[in-house]
Amino acid sequence: MKVDVLVAEIGSTTTVVNAFNGIGTEDPAFVGQGQAPTTVLEGDVTIGLKGAIENLKNNLQADSLTWDDMLATSSAAGGLKMTVHGLVHDMTVRAAKEAALGAGGIIKMITSGRLRRTDLKKIQEINPNIILVAGGVDYGERDTALYNMEMILSMGLKIPIIYAGNIENQEEVRLMCQEAGNKLYIVENVYPKIDTLVVEPTRKVIQDVFEEHIIHAPGMGKVRDLIKGPIIPTPGAVMEAAKVLKEEIGDLIVFDVGGATTDLHSVTEGSSDINSILISPEPVAKRTVEGDLGVYVNVNHVVERIGMEELKKEFPDSEELLENYKPIPETEREKEFVERLTKEAVLTSLERHAGRLRYFYTASGKKTVAEGKDLTAIQYIIGTGGALTRLPNRKEILESVKTHGKEKELYPTEMAQVLIDEDYILSSLGVLSKSYHTDALILMKKSLKI
Repeated sequence: MKVDVLVAEIGSTTTVVNAFNGIGTEDPAFVGQGQAPTTVLEGDVTIGLKGAIENLKNNLQADSLTWDDMLATSSAAGGLKMTVHGLVHDMTVRAAKEAALGAGGIIKMITSGRLRRTDLKKIQEINPNIILVAGGVDYGERDTALYNMEMILSMGLKIPIIYAGNIENQEEVRLMCQEAGNKLYIVENVYPKIDTLVVEPTRKVIQDVFEEHIIHAPGMGKVRDLIKGPIIPTPGAVMEAAKVLKEEIGDLIVFDVGGATTDLHSVTEGSSDINSILISPEPVAKRTVEGDLGVYVNVNHVVERIGMEELKKEFPDSEELLENYKPIPETEREKEFVERLTKEAVLTSLERHAGRLRYFYTASGKKTVAEGKDLTAIQYIIGTGGALTRLPNRKEILESVKTHGKEKELYPTEMAQVLIDEDYILSSLGVLSKSYHTDALILMKKSLKI
């Protein structure tokens, strides 16, 4: 059997391959999926990739399987580890963080101001894939970013560095990295002037750097030989899909509840009313990662958030359910229990992602300001990931987003429509959109049934 495109999602524990046909026609189709354990520990992820392809072949009941093109996302080898270093936490540091998260980065460390010796020690221990240095508006403060760059280079780590700070430092930063022998990528300042975020150029470069250096993961060099198109971080692929969809259907938020984390991707300019009272800028496309809100690896953290006493009111057998907890629930009771945990993960991640209104009093009376991400203009609430594509009451879980909050929160309204990534392929379609934009969009709409 021959398919047009295979997209491999090489995760830290599981490798999934999705097959697509009809690419380049008016009716592209998702034809099947295969999966196998990722084989990072064996020193060669291609073993897991070949296992997933073999599983796909069996699922398609095909004697053989060939393809014209293969693309990939990856979070193998710990994903895209980054450290971010800026000047003022609420300004350049936050802008740099937004850029890194939106690209699919796993941020292991954030610093503001001058780096200390303890900071340098921590960077060495983390051994990141990329270091992002920012700081200073254009033609503003210069010294902190230059000092930090000098300190980072003094460690002798041959790690690629992205500089996204004050434009006046670019020549000096370039010279410093040349002398130290470090690969440098210079991009537009993420915070070029007060109250202005420019994160997309940095996001693009982060993904390019990831693709260029991911071949250093065990076996990824062989994968690169198999793949013609881009390899991007898996969370960054979901963001790519969200941005493509936003242009077609309108403002949206994507909940991705997994076993270890819950990721949120929102793509919206917000409402004009809220923008007029916003005290600091927010990116149009924003991603947050909740590392304590997974419904398998981090199930105990979710249970703690609910409270065992409260959980027992709904599930008197909670302790027994937790004792026999499985990665994939089997019985109706187990599914109901996971649904309750998934709802908690969804609503908690919403609370952390969204902004809120604040009131204060001045000599001229009561004033209202907004801070954080405004989700009130969201038209679609989308669910992807294992829990929100497979649980029976997945739509009801996402419907609860529309009635959550106490009016001060900038949450989606009752007007928003819930959609589910029924084929569980949004991540694959994000990377597919890089090479086959129109086909990816048609396939997204099919999976979401719109």
